[in-house]
Amino acid sequence: MFLTRFRVNSARSGARRLLSSPQAMHAAVMSSFPTLLPTDEPSSGGPRVLWRLDHTSRAEVMLYIVSPGRPDLTHLVEQAGWPAAAAADPAEPGWQSRPYGPLLDRLATGDRWAFRLTANPVHQARRKDDEPTKRTAHLTPVHQMGWLLKRQETCGFRVLEKADDKRLLPSGTTRTKQPHPGDRYELTVRDKRALAFDKSRGTAAQGGRRAPVSLVTVTFDGRLEITDPQLLRRALTEGIGKAKAYGCGLLTLAPLGTTR
Repeated sequence: MFLTRFRVNSARSGARRLLSSPQAMHAAVMSSFPTLLPTDEPSSGGPRVLWRLDHTSRAEVMLYIVSPGRPDLTHLVEQAGWPAAAAADPAEPGWQSRPYGPLLDRLATGDRWAFRLTANPVHQARRKDDEPTKRTAHLTPVHQMGWLLKRQETCGFRVLEKADDKRLLPSGTTRTKQPHPGDRYELTVRDKRALAFDKSRGTAAQGGRRAPVSLVTVTFDGRLEITDPQLLRRALTEGIGKAKAYGCGLLTLAPLGTTR
C-alpha cells in the first residue's frame, strides 16, 4: 500500500476542471495506475484506490491517494501541477508517495491519533409507509456526527470524549426525538458540500447519459483511540461509507498535536 500527496495548482484551468467534477477527478486518479483498466471494478473486501481533496485554504488544495500500487501522477502534474518545476528537478516529480505498510503495521490498541475523513453520510428512509426506502443524505451536523459514531466500533476505533469541564453544549434530543451528543466528543463536522454532476455511460450506444448524480459530503476532524487494529487497517485501506469513487471514504491519521 502507498499513501500519496499531490498539491493541486488551482490557478490552472486544468485544475479547475478537475476540482469542479468528481467524475473527472476520479478518472484522473485511476489513470495513475498503468495496470488498472477503466472497466475494472474495485475488488470486494480488499484494499482499493481511495482519494480525497483537502481544501486547506482557497489557494491550497491537496489531493491524497491511498492505493495498493505506487501511482504515476505525471499527467496530473502536466494538467494541474507545476510541470516546469518538476522537469527542472527529477528528484521532485511533483508529488510524494510513501509506503503505507509501516504505519499500518505499527497501529496498536490504545494508541491515540488525530484523524480526518471526508464522507457521504446517508441512511435509508421513506416518505410514506407504503413506499420503498431510498438512500437519503444526512443534512444536519448532529445526524452526520451520529452517522460516524455508529460506525466507530466496526471501524476499530472510538472517538475520544472531552472532559466534563470542557463541554459547552449539553446532550439531549432533537425535535424528532433523536439523541444528540452536544459537544461530548472531540469531533467537528465541517466543509459541507452538495455536489451534482452527470455520470456518462461507457458508450453512446448504451444510452448516452445516466441520471445526474447528487450527493452531500462533509469532512470530519477529530481524535480517536484504536480499539481493534485489524478493523482500523481495513477501514484505512478499504474506506468508510459510500461514494468512494467521488472522493469519499478515505480516513487518514496524524500524530496528535500535528497539523496536516
